[in-house]
Amino acid sequence: MSTLICGSIAYDTIMVFRDQFKNHILPDKLHILNVAFLVPDMRREYGGCAGNIAYNLQMLGGDPLIMATVGDDHAPYTARLDSLGLARTHVRVVASSYTAQAFITTDLDDNQITAFHPGAMNFSHENHVQDAKDVKLGIVSPDGREGMLQHAREFHAAGIPFIFDPGQGLPMFNGEELLNFVRLADYVTVNDYEAQLLQERTGQSIEALAKEVKALIVTLGAKGSEIFAGGKKYDIPSVKPAAVLDPTGCGDAFRAGLLYGITNGLDWAVTGRLASLIGSLKIAQRGPQNHRYTRASIAAMYKANFGETLW
Repeated sequence: MSTLICGSIAYDTIMVFRDQFKNHILPDKLHILNVAFLVPDMRREYGGCAGNIAYNLQMLGGDPLIMATVGDDHAPYTARLDSLGLARTHVRVVASSYTAQAFITTDLDDNQITAFHPGAMNFSHENHVQDAKDVKLGIVSPDGREGMLQHAREFHAAGIPFIFDPGQGLPMFNGEELLNFVRLADYVTVNDYEAQLLQERTGQSIEALAKEVKALIVTLGAKGSEIFAGGKKYDIPSVKPAAVLDPTGCGDAFRAGLLYGITNGLDWAVTGRLASLIGSLKIAQRGPQNHRYTRASIAAMYKANFGETLW
């Protein structure tokens, strides 16, 4: 049985600003903001939430199935999917468009400023959940606005449990729409900033929203994460990375751990720790899809960090 991953496929142009944004953005001048950052380091990576999540889930031993849209410039990315053995049955090519493009500038504090061109992602609603077969679990990650709304409804109508992962797409939706996503979903995952925005837009506390789903997960960066499930709160520690090189794609790696844990019936404490470990492994490598691990190496690192056997 597959895990259907609805979300973006994108090329990421990643630049490093060798200073801190806060030293160059004057709070009292935000109304006339006009800044330029010298970025001597730049590279192009394969990214997008769907691609990143699938990449990590496959290494964990899961069975990811990507549902996404790409443009006329898709060839390098789809060739990569083929080389990795990731099925692109539901990767739709939208003619006369670009594959989604993210332009990410990261400072020395791992803060990020991102400009994003959606391109073919705006046609994600042309893909339908019911076209995928033998799906056990799904996730609705950042994608085209209409596609996210549609895929959530389709997962729910098909009786397929899914995670609502709004990510950077959260600002596209008003409070009523976000509440509807939560009520359709079985699980919700957000970072701490998104959690605050979700509460402000819905008028509901995290604790209240958690009652609408089987679990609500809030990631807190280096402070770990919190999982609200079954009336309990699980405090999940972070895993110290071998190096802190690039946060791009860490959230997607974490979500792959969540999907694996849910699919395989792991308890929430174990699922959270596994997700934390995968996120830590990603941040130690540049780019969202350049880190490598095996099930054996994951088991060994899990044992070393938590003193328990994973599988």
